[in-house]
Parts: sequence; C-alpha cells; structure tokens
Amino acid sequence: MAKAYIEAVKYQVKIKFQIKGVVDKPDIVGAIFGQSEGLLGEEMDLRELQKNGRIGRIEVISHQEGGNTFGELHVPSSMDMAETSVLAAAIETVDKVGPCEAQFNVEAIEDTRRDKRAEIAKRAKELLNRLKEKQGPQIDDLAEEVRVEARVEKITEYGRERLPAGPEIDSSEEVIVVEGRADVVNLLRCGIKNAIAMGGSHIPQEIIRLSQRKTLTLFADGDRGGELNARKLHQIARIAFVAVAPDGKEVEELQQKEIVQALHRRKPVAEFLEHIGVSARETRQGVRPARVPPSFPRGEARSPREFESEAPPMPMQRPLSTPGMRRPLRGAPGAPGMHHAFGKDVDENPLGLSSGVQPSRLPPAETSEEHAKLIPLLGKVKGKLVALFLDEKGKQLQEVAVREMVAKLKNAKNVHTIVADGIITKRLYDAAEKANVQLIAGVKKGKFDDGKVKVVVI
Repeated sequence: MAKAYIEAVKYQVKIKFQIKGVVDKPDIVGAIFGQSEGLLGEEMDLRELQKNGRIGRIEVISHQEGGNTFGELHVPSSMDMAETSVLAAAIETVDKVGPCEAQFNVEAIEDTRRDKRAEIAKRAKELLNRLKEKQGPQIDDLAEEVRVEARVEKITEYGRERLPAGPEIDSSEEVIVVEGRADVVNLLRCGIKNAIAMGGSHIPQEIIRLSQRKTLTLFADGDRGGELNARKLHQIARIAFVAVAPDGKEVEELQQKEIVQALHRRKPVAEFLEHIGVSARETRQGVRPARVPPSFPRGEARSPREFESEAPPMPMQRPLSTPGMRRPLRGAPGAPGMHHAFGKDVDENPLGLSSGVQPSRLPPAETSEEHAKLIPLLGKVKGKLVALFLDEKGKQLQEVAVREMVAKLKNAKNVHTIVADGIITKRLYDAAEKANVQLIAGVKKGKFDDGKVKVVVI
C-alpha cells in the first residue's frame, strides 16, 4: 500500500448535513475550515491537525434535491476519544455555507480498530488452516526462490555514506535513484543493477556527487511523497528524468512488468514538474543535466542502463534567466565581481548554489549591510526547511522547522530577525508582528501588504 499521511485511523466521525441552497463540495469544506479557525486554539485548528497527520482528508458525499443540499461528512482521526469528540462538536457549530443556512449533526463516531480486530481474527484462522495443510514447496517455487536470493545477494553499499545500491553504479552512465533499500532489492529482482537508494527524504551528498558525472533518473513512489522527493531532488541535485510508480503504489511492491512500463513512460524533469502543477519559477530553479540520453523506443523493454551505448554527448545547457535578473553590461556596475546592491567585490554565487541556480530576486539597492549579512544565512538554511531566529546583534537564538515557526514565535523572546527557507506567508507575518520581529528574510513573499516588519526576498 502507499504511504498514509495520517499515522493510524483510530476513529471515523460521520456527520450529516442539510443546507438550504445549492452548493458544491469545495464550498462545504471551505466553510468548515473557515468557521472553525481559531475556535479551539491553534493546536486544534483543522489545518494544523491535517499538517501534523492527526486527521485525514475530509470526505464529502452530497446531493441536491428541491433546491437544497444534503449529504454526509467522513472525518478520519488519529487523536484520542476526547479530542475527536471535541473536534466533532466544533464542526457541528458551522451554521452557514456561503450565503446559505446550514445544519451539521454528528451521527456517529466509529472505532475503526474494532473492524481491524475482526479482520485479524479472520486472517489468523486462514493462516492456521494453511499451516495445518503442511504442504511443502513445489520444485518451481524453490527454483524461483534461489534465483531471487542470488540477485538480492548482489546488493552493495556505495560511497562513504554506505548507500544501498546495485553492483553496476560505477560502470553505468545512467543511475536510477529510488527512496529506500527495499526499492533497490525489488529492482535487482528484475535484473536492474544500476539503482541506488537515497535512504529517505534526506538527499545524501553521494547522490549530489553522482549527479555531477552521471545521468540520474528518479524512480518515485506513486503518491504525494514521491512528488515532494522529486521537487526536492530537482532543486539540490542534477536529474534528467522522473519515472513514477502507478498511483497508490510504491516502487518496492511493483512487479517486473509495472517497473518496465513506468521506466518507459518516464518524463524529463521539467515536463514532470509542469505536469504536477509546480510553478514555472521552481521548475527553472533546478540544474539541467549535461547529458540527456534518448527515451525508450516503444515496444522494446530494456533496462535504463542500456542507454549508455546510445547516449550522444550534449553540451551543458545555459541556465534560464530568472525574473528580475538582467545580464549586466561589461564594465558596468553590477558586472561579474561587483554586486550592484552592495558596491563591493563579492562571490558571484553567495548562496553556494549549484550551477544554473541563481537567486530569484536580490535585495533592493537601498539594502543595508545588515541585510547583506542575510545572504550567507539563507545559504545555510537552503534546502533544509528550517528557519533561524536571530537577536538584534545577529546572534542565532534558535533553529526551528519551517512548519513550526508560528508556534515557536509565541514563546520566543528578543527575536529581531527571522531567516527562513520558505515562503513568507501572511500568517507568519502576523505572528512576527505580534512578537515585535523587525525583519523577515525568505525565498518568496505571499500576497499581503507590509506593515512595520521589513520583508527581504532573496
């Protein structure tokens, strides 16, 4: 099964609703989130609960009849019984959906573990009956088991970080990057020996080094986590293609036919990012590959490592220019070696970004020396999804995860500056204003008007 973003569904809340008017499902969900916001405090806010994996996706089943809308909500919860009951009662307080009057009533809170216990008992009986039959393995099964074990024994540990990998990483021009060891084992069973595992969502330095000298294809799981891994790897390393497992499946559970089909349908990384709705700006942030081998010919199943004999060398593509950046005239202020904002010699790549990645927007010309010091700090947090809290003298007070910034700001003291590897949202800005923060630096700014807190976008 694919990964679930809710740890374990303990309870299923069923709520019936009646709305005096014709509305759609997004209107109902929006009303629930909007009218419950701030009602029970930040810890019980629906958005925070979903981010933290404490409630799952709210399912809406609705139909219209006689100018009214009727239906039912299903809310999966991993919280305890008391917290789930409080959440259900909060949803009952929603009395309007758009301009229409509405009424929500909790029908039941079901304990899903009861059904699981019944399934476990049924399955245990089946396993017991199978054991009683005491049938030995057939000759064909034994032969297949020996073949599989022989392939699995060839798994190796690659590089200083001892990443699980196939035996042909060094000898292949193209390398397939997967998430974990089980994925590498499954590819070995299918005869693909040039795969290497990242070991989770963290991108090892060994993968980055490999991307500088080989053509990388990311083989991602068919879920939201696979998309996020593709976006992160694209920004940090040099990848050429992305292949995706069928929807809802992981690479480790695919059959040989499904693996071959997924690799046949792989896409260039820019086309894949555009397909999943990533902004053009983020698509241009990554590093373009130096060599792009041809795609699989239709109707002929081959391992991706066979591309190395057909891959003609291609020159390095020039990095795309980013919005707000113009190439300076030779000898003019802002030419290479002279930063147009600071008026002195600086490193041409102050954030330490890979080739082809440029800052999307440098600080304005009136930026002070204090703001100039933020550039290396942004380089420090880049790709880590963390934020730094600094005091008035620039001393680091705390390092927190980006998703916890707003919560941590409530108890933080003497925070003068925030440097974040993320988007400066209205919610973060409001929290910073309440905490008397003077300056926020990030990689992008949301749609809101500045107040007393200065905002710097790098």
